[in-house]
Amino acid sequence: MTANKYNIFTLPNGMRCIHHRTDSLVAYIGIAVNVGSRDENPDKDGLAHFVEHTIFKGTKNRSSWHISNRMETVGGELNAYTSKEETVIYTNAPAGYAERAIQLLADLVAYSNFPSHELENERDVVIEEIYSYRDSPGDLVYDEFDDLIYAGSRLGHNILGTEESVRKIQSADCRAFLDEFYVPSNIVLYCVCPDSEKAIERLALKYFGALHHPAHRPERHIPHVNKPFSTVKNQDGHQAHTIVGVRTFGRDDDRRFPLFILNNYLGGPCMNSRLNLELRERRGYVYTVDSSVALLSDAGTLLIYFGSDKSTVDKCLRIIHKELDRLAQSPLSPTVFERIKRQYASQLLVSSDQRESVAMSLGKSLLYYNEVHDISWTSERILDVSAEQLREVAEMLVSPSRLTIL
Repeated sequence: MTANKYNIFTLPNGMRCIHHRTDSLVAYIGIAVNVGSRDENPDKDGLAHFVEHTIFKGTKNRSSWHISNRMETVGGELNAYTSKEETVIYTNAPAGYAERAIQLLADLVAYSNFPSHELENERDVVIEEIYSYRDSPGDLVYDEFDDLIYAGSRLGHNILGTEESVRKIQSADCRAFLDEFYVPSNIVLYCVCPDSEKAIERLALKYFGALHHPAHRPERHIPHVNKPFSTVKNQDGHQAHTIVGVRTFGRDDDRRFPLFILNNYLGGPCMNSRLNLELRERRGYVYTVDSSVALLSDAGTLLIYFGSDKSTVDKCLRIIHKELDRLAQSPLSPTVFERIKRQYASQLLVSSDQRESVAMSLGKSLLYYNEVHDISWTSERILDVSAEQLREVAEMLVSPSRLTIL
């Protein structure tokens, strides 16, 4: 898809909007907000995530019951998620309900009042979510690794917070956080639906045009790079859960394209990824092995995870290090390299059929880059990557950090 297929416009208050008109029978509409757990004050860990949970619990105009039923009664959905740097509140519904969705999203941002009695119930829900992660070492190891690799920065704490920090959060904290960060310059409205450009522009202005919080963002400090570590934590589990990973550059760096290819080649979702072949298919050491890239505005990580019997952890690590060293020492052959590039580009094409995630990607692209970086745009840059560029990125992985939860 090319940029001229999108209608990008800015409201008088500075809020950006993107609309892609489709012939789909479903409308995907949401807001992407440039705020996450790294923007919390040190004594308010978990606040961004708690606000995301409780923003649905009541506004000046609607009770929590009315909010939860507003989209669901027409067969739609209302949901949200929080990460280290972004919060997305999104809906999907049968086509024809764009106004209902946009009106509801604007009401949540402008008029959420975080009723105390609703917060008490949701507080227990969030604390149960925290406990559920602690009971799942395959999930916990990611949070613990982030705590170590980003130690000393606001990136180095769990998005959910702790039981103690969540119990301290009050209604006034939530509303103040909303007023500080959910401001027009910090929000993108995205709409992928059959409605016309004029209709979406009119609805965006009607419901979000009155949003006038002052533009202000506390400075984000680039986390310093910590020394590589090798840590083992005993949780008395049957299986060992290990992450090997390194700090990388942020999302604006052009080296992200060879990094994406490298990540997909090493431990992507396909059965022919190198580590799946070496650790699972050929040796039976693991049930799960994968790699992932998490790029932020000023930092990032590449992580390789595997779950194995405790007796095979060291064997798996030796194989992983061997693969990383091989990639760093010399470029892949032209035949292999062209194959893995085209495989990844084709996977992106297949993923474009997942309309909800594509709609979110449009919103986040405008939020972070102020332009559209869609599947076609990304695929072009993937296919332009050279084998030497991939090898140079692989050099960053020669001395990774490690965390194992036993």
